[in-house]
Amino acid sequence: MHHAQAVEMTALIESHTTNKDLRTLGARISHSQSDEINFMKRWLAARGEPLSLPMPDMPGMDKSMEMSQHQMLMPGMLTARQMDALKKAQGEEFDRLFLTGMIQHHNGALIMVKDLFDTAGAGQDAELFNFTTDVDSGQRAEIRIMQTMLGVAR
Repeated sequence: MHHAQAVEMTALIESHTTNKDLRTLGARISHSQSDEINFMKRWLAARGEPLSLPMPDMPGMDKSMEMSQHQMLMPGMLTARQMDALKKAQGEEFDRLFLTGMIQHHNGALIMVKDLFDTAGAGQDAELFNFTTDVDSGQRAEIRIMQTMLGVAR
């Protein structure tokens, strides 16, 4: 779900900005996120694990409430309000909202990788270890690129 939101965000670039650097970055992010989604699905399937988290059956809770509650569990995800603002923005405003939102999103991925490695016994699978360390280094590199694009000195 976390990665799917990043793909959704990058899909807006085509119709919301003419910034060539942002278009190039967006294509890179979309490609890497899609590849990572495919890896995670294969990894889970190979272990007989479900491809999505089970949602508790709570009478009276509609799908939008489930989505909102589920998003709160995933660090860095944009809120519905942030996504709505991004969808409505154009040009430089879109660029700014996209970059700040994707930095927030990538920082959430770094938190999840850290939480995994802070959990005793987690991340021991060699394939998963390689994947998560690649995610960590890739997200950090993209954050630096986005900070530069925003004009943030780091």
